[in-house]
Amino acid sequence: MPQLDAQVIWLTPGQVAQRAGVAISALHYYERVGLIRSRRTSTNRREYRRDTLRVIAFIRTAQRLGLSLRRVKESLDQFPEGEVPTARDWARISRQWRDELTGRIEELTALRDNFSDCIGCGCLSLTSCPYSNPDDVLGREGAGPRCFPDTTPAARRARAA
Repeated sequence: MPQLDAQVIWLTPGQVAQRAGVAISALHYYERVGLIRSRRTSTNRREYRRDTLRVIAFIRTAQRLGLSLRRVKESLDQFPEGEVPTARDWARISRQWRDELTGRIEELTALRDNFSDCIGCGCLSLTSCPYSNPDDVLGREGAGPRCFPDTTPAARRARAA
């Protein structure tokens, strides 16, 4: 049964896992990487604030969008510890992610549109392959082997500047 503590409702890991649709091991992992927090009872059992459910829904949505947990943590770290994000806070984060998601959509659209030309080719041309060397950015860096470039819109803008 949830406990009432200074108007905060606390839930057990089992309750949170069931309501959020995740495994208890996922809760422990999210906590270990700093995405969510728990407290320990006098009997050393974990309890999560009820608003942790909203944070988990946010994490799972971000993952479905293809965002990394590192990126999710960067967004959640904008809030002071213990502060419950508001609807305005969530909207601000979604605006921050918009360019990133738009860039991914553009890359996936290009991959889809050019997939029939590329599948089975295997050339991985260092000068013309749009997937291993988009916009020939590696060629501009000089001769010799190079690592795969960051092709996000922000990285492209930084290179163009």
